[in-house]
Amino acid sequence: MENNSTEIFKIALGLIHPWEVSSVVFEGKVNERALHIYLSFVRGSKFKGEDNKDYTAHDTVERQWQHLNFFEHRCYIHAKVPRIRQADGKVITQPVPWARAGSGFTLLFEAYSMLLIESEMPVSKAANIMGVYSQRLWNVFKYWVSKAHQGDEIKNLTQLGFDETSSKKGHNYVTTAVDLQERRVLFATPGKDAKCIEQTVDYLKEKKVAVEGINKVCIDMSPAFISGCSNHLPQAQITFDKFHIVKEVNKAMDELRKLERRGNDMLKGHKYTFLKNKISPKIETERDLLMEMYPKLGEGYRLVQLFKDFWEIEEKEEAEGYLAFWCDIADDSGIFPFRAVVKTIKAHWSGIINYIESKINNGILEGINSKIQLAKKRARGYKNIDNFISMIYFTCGKLEFDYPLYST
Repeated sequence: MENNSTEIFKIALGLIHPWEVSSVVFEGKVNERALHIYLSFVRGSKFKGEDNKDYTAHDTVERQWQHLNFFEHRCYIHAKVPRIRQADGKVITQPVPWARAGSGFTLLFEAYSMLLIESEMPVSKAANIMGVYSQRLWNVFKYWVSKAHQGDEIKNLTQLGFDETSSKKGHNYVTTAVDLQERRVLFATPGKDAKCIEQTVDYLKEKKVAVEGINKVCIDMSPAFISGCSNHLPQAQITFDKFHIVKEVNKAMDELRKLERRGNDMLKGHKYTFLKNKISPKIETERDLLMEMYPKLGEGYRLVQLFKDFWEIEEKEEAEGYLAFWCDIADDSGIFPFRAVVKTIKAHWSGIINYIESKINNGILEGINSKIQLAKKRARGYKNIDNFISMIYFTCGKLEFDYPLYST
């Protein structure tokens, strides 16, 4: 006969036959108040083997799991877990309904921990709240993310974007592969070389994705990415990311400003005067004055503005003519930074022109990268590359998780 206290804990834990609460022990230590709940199974109970036959327990092994706190008491579940010996002699430890195999935590403990992380809480802070070492919670986190990623379905993939990010400033680069239509990360891998593209394609094939159906890819002008896409996605049309190209033009403008600034303190602090689209009337007046005083700056600014018009062109033939026209006047200007941009454009001509038809860019990746950077900032960087990749999938993969929902 169960007493009232054990019955309460049986209901709270959601136990069903053959499991029952055998005893409950409170500990009132100075530094820690703990509740130990001991579970047992009804003697003579049958358990299902891998051969789908029923067996009684051959012997038991003692296990312990940390559970959610009860009334500010740290709570631990203890049980003698049955092992069965099958007809073929194989000994199997039975799964328990309150925890997954190999974990030292109950499912509800893990689910609540994951909900804390879902609320954009750093893993280290969630671990502190749950009263465990952060590495143990990282192991829980990576298990559920890996499980969800393995079960992820990829459908109707036709457009891919590749970009790189780092786990800490300037260290441990990771390449992300993004479904540009679904706006989510499909795959992430350490590095930023051609092998990353190969690994992505191998992963997609493992997921039974029709890789030959990928007809467009968007990348920056990295030689490694170009090589990787040409070799492993040869059917896909390459579009170079609009924002990286614009960045090159803006960089040329800033380099020109720095060249003109030598010995001219008036140009200090005016980096964004020539780069921002929206500026105050006061700054606009200052900009116009500076361009009068420094004609090369005026010419450079005109080239920046003319280049913006390229992206508005609808017809490919017209775009090629306009880009050729821009390259001619940039070359004729004699301004070294812009002449360097012309060389870059001519070396990547088709991938730039392809934008006119594809209209794809990595702006989606920039949005995803912002999420990644925010998670990185909250965690103050990631020393462990696997932790970083798991967080990328968690925040940007649109994965479906099947851990039990926690309810109070």
